[in-house]
Amino acid sequence: MLKAIANIVRGLSADAVEAAISGHPGLPLGCAEIGGVLYGEVLNYNPKDPHWINRDRFVLSAGHGSMLLYSYLHLAQFDLPLEEIKAFRQLGSITPGHPEIHETPGVEATTGPLGQGFSNAVGMALAERILAKKYNTEDYTIIDHYTYTLMGDGCMMEGVTSEAASLAGHLGLGKLIAIYDSNNITIEGNTSLAFTESVADRFRAYGWQVIDNIDGHNVHEVREAILTAKEEGEKPSLIIAKTTIGYGAPNKEGTSSVHGSPLGESEVTLMKEAIGLPNNERFYISEEVKNFFSQRIKELEEKYRDWVTKYQRWSEDYPKKRKDLEEALNLELPKELREDIAGLKIKSPSATRKSSSEVLTAVADNLHYLIGGSADLAPSNNTYLKKYSEIQKGSYDGRNLRFGVREHGMAAIANGISLHGGLRPYCGSFLVFSDYMRAGIRMSAIMKQPVIYVLTHDSIAVGEDGPTHQPIEHLESLRLIPNLKVIRPADAEEVKEGWLLALENLTGPTALILTRQDLPLIEKEFGISNMARGAYIVEKEKGKQEVTLMASGSELALAVETAGLLKEKKIGVRVVSVPDRGEFVKQENNYIHEVLGDDQAMRVAIEAGVGIGWYQLLKDRHMVVGIEDFGASGKGEEVQRKFGFVAEKIANDILKSM
Repeated sequence: MLKAIANIVRGLSADAVEAAISGHPGLPLGCAEIGGVLYGEVLNYNPKDPHWINRDRFVLSAGHGSMLLYSYLHLAQFDLPLEEIKAFRQLGSITPGHPEIHETPGVEATTGPLGQGFSNAVGMALAERILAKKYNTEDYTIIDHYTYTLMGDGCMMEGVTSEAASLAGHLGLGKLIAIYDSNNITIEGNTSLAFTESVADRFRAYGWQVIDNIDGHNVHEVREAILTAKEEGEKPSLIIAKTTIGYGAPNKEGTSSVHGSPLGESEVTLMKEAIGLPNNERFYISEEVKNFFSQRIKELEEKYRDWVTKYQRWSEDYPKKRKDLEEALNLELPKELREDIAGLKIKSPSATRKSSSEVLTAVADNLHYLIGGSADLAPSNNTYLKKYSEIQKGSYDGRNLRFGVREHGMAAIANGISLHGGLRPYCGSFLVFSDYMRAGIRMSAIMKQPVIYVLTHDSIAVGEDGPTHQPIEHLESLRLIPNLKVIRPADAEEVKEGWLLALENLTGPTALILTRQDLPLIEKEFGISNMARGAYIVEKEKGKQEVTLMASGSELALAVETAGLLKEKKIGVRVVSVPDRGEFVKQENNYIHEVLGDDQAMRVAIEAGVGIGWYQLLKDRHMVVGIEDFGASGKGEEVQRKFGFVAEKIANDILKSM
C-alpha cells in the first residue's frame, strides 16, 4: 500500500512541476517512499488541528522538494485542496516553490536555504525536551512527540548543519530523527565533485546514532530504520537512506538534470507507464489511496481524542501547570511586567549591556517561559540568568542555553524553539558577528518568529580588539531586513523600554543593539513615552530652531554634549533620540514633523557606523557624522576621537556649515 501511495505522489509531483513549467521533481520522486512511511504510518498528527502542541513535527529541510510535502499534506487531508496542488508555484497559491509556514497548513517551518530546516528541527526537539520536563508529571505525559527532518546532500554540506548537529549530539536529543536523502547528486553533478567525506563517521563523532545503508525505496527498510531510531533514547538518530534522484523517470533518474527542471511531457508519460499510473490523466489519485488515508485519519483522530481527554484530566489535577502552558503558548505578558521593569533602579553611568542584564533578570523572573543563551559570550554580553540552572544532556529544566561558538546554528536553533511553541527564546553575540547569524535572523523575520537577539559591543568604542571586532556596516545592514525590529538604546531608561518593546513584538524578531562602554543617564525633557514610535524629542530648542541633532545609542550622549556647545554660541538646537529608526519612518508625517521640527533647520545625524540610511530623514542642509571605513585598534576613547566622534569637532563642523 505504501508503495502504491509513493507512486501516486510521484504522479502528483511530476504533474505539478510540469504544469508550473518549473520546480524540483528529483527529490519528490526519489523520496516518495520515505514520505509514505512517515505520513502513512509513523507521524502522529491531526489535520483538523495542525497546531496541536503534541503533534510530531516533520521539517522538510531540503525545501526545494516541496511537492513531496504538499502531496502528502493533501493526501493526509490537511486543508490543502487539489486545486492548490494544480496551482503549484503560482502567485497567490498556498503551494509556493519552497514551503512557507504561514501559507500552507501542515508546514512546520519555512525552508529552502539548505541546513536551516535541519537546524530548526534541532530547536524543536530541544523545545520538546524542555517542555516535557516542565509539564509532564508522574501520572500524566502531556508533551511526548518526535521531530523528524528530511535533508539532502546540500543540507549536509552547509556549515549550519554541522553546528546544529554538534549541539544536538551534545544535548542528547534522542527524540530527533533526521533522514538523509543520500542520492549523490547536486545541481552541478555528482557529489564526488566536492563532497567525499564520510557523513556517517562525522555524525557518530557528533554523538549521534547512525543507521546506515538503508534502501530509501524499500518501505520495509525505511520503517525498520525509524523504529530502531525511536528505540534510542539518549542520542539523536541519523538514517542514511540511499535513493535515486528522480526515481521512476526512465531516462532521467539518477542525473543532475532531474534536480530542478520539469521532466517533460514524454518523460512523465513514460514514468507513469513504468510505475503503473494512468498516463492520460493528470493529478490522478486512486480511490484505494483516498480510502487508506481516510482510515488513517480516523485512527489518528482517536489518538488525538485520547490525548485531549488526558489533557483535561491533567488540567484539573494541575491547574497551575495548565495556566502556565497556556500563557506560554500564547506568549502572554503579565500585567505587572511593564510596571516592574519601569521601576528598576539601575546605576548610571552603565554600559547598556549591563543595564540589559538587570532588565533580563527581572524579565526572566516574570516570564517563566523565557529561555536563552549566548554563542560562548555570556560573560561579555551578560545574557546568563544567574538565578537559574542551565540546560544540558539529561537535564532540561534549566533556563540557560550554552550554544557554544556556533552563531549561525544558534540563530537557526532559536527559530526552531520559537516555531515549536511554548517558549520564548533569546540569544546573544557581538554585533559584528551578526554576519554569522544573518541567515537565521532573516529567517526569523520571514517566519515572523519573535526571537530576541541581544547584540553587544556595538561600535568602534570596543577599542583594542580592532577592526575585526568593531561593527561598522552591521547596524545598517540589520535595519535593511524587513520585519526585523532594530532597537539601539541610549541609556538604562531606553534599555528598559527597549526590552519591553521587544517582548511586546509578537509578529517578528527584535535585535537589541547594546554597548560595551558605560553611558550616562540622559535627562529627557519630555520623558520617553514616545520611544515606541521610534524617535522622540530629548531637548527642545529655545527660540528659533536652527539645528536638529539626531542620534541613536551611545551617540545620543555625544549629541547632548554637542548641543550644549552650540547653545553656548546662541544656536537654537533640538536633540532627538532615534533608537528605532525603522519604526520612526513608518509614523505618520505629522509625528515625524513634530519630532524633527523645522525643515529649514540644519539636520545632523550622529551614529558610529555607515550613514547612508540616515539620508531619508535629512533635508537640503544636513551633515552625517558616521564612519565609512573600518575601525582601528586602540583605547575606545582614542578610536572615537580618531574618527571624529568628539563634541567639539562636531560642533565646530556644524558652525562652519551654517
